[in-house]
Amino acid sequence: MSHFNELVTISSEHPNLLQHSPSLFGTDENLKSYIADAIQQRELENRFAFAIYDKANKRFIGSSSYSAISHHDKKLEIGWTWIDKAVQGSGLNKQVKFLMLDYAFNTLEMERVEFKTDSRNIQSKKALVKIGATFEGELRRHMLMPDGFRRTSSYYSILKSEWIEIKKTIFQDY
Repeated sequence: MSHFNELVTISSEHPNLLQHSPSLFGTDENLKSYIADAIQQRELENRFAFAIYDKANKRFIGSSSYSAISHHDKKLEIGWTWIDKAVQGSGLNKQVKFLMLDYAFNTLEMERVEFKTDSRNIQSKKALVKIGATFEGELRRHMLMPDGFRRTSSYYSILKSEWIEIKKTIFQDY
């Protein structure tokens, strides 16, 4: 909640930023609820949300999370990502994904990192392929959206055995 004031401008200026997400967004109340839910899920150890800070411009620009964590199965999901449109395409999301993937594989010792996105979210699907994620398939009518639409979710993953090569090629500058 301490980052609310820095993030609320992004939410109010870009209310459709999470149009393909089951989370409500775009108003002060929705952002407060989004953050409160993230905090509650952290307390339950179901989801760990991070505020994304742009060091070059010295400001917070979004959020991303680890979720669906299974230490037994050595897997987790990276998602719930949203970034200010002003910095989309700048490479910041790629840097965030590198840090999160590297930490997941090397510190948390995960064997698998999963990603899911609305099948209609072409931008997200392209971004996942760009970071080396493999398309695995779709779950039809998988999630209920706030407007009552049942979305189909596209699933992607990166395996620990793939990470070394992906790190050397796609993330070679990090």
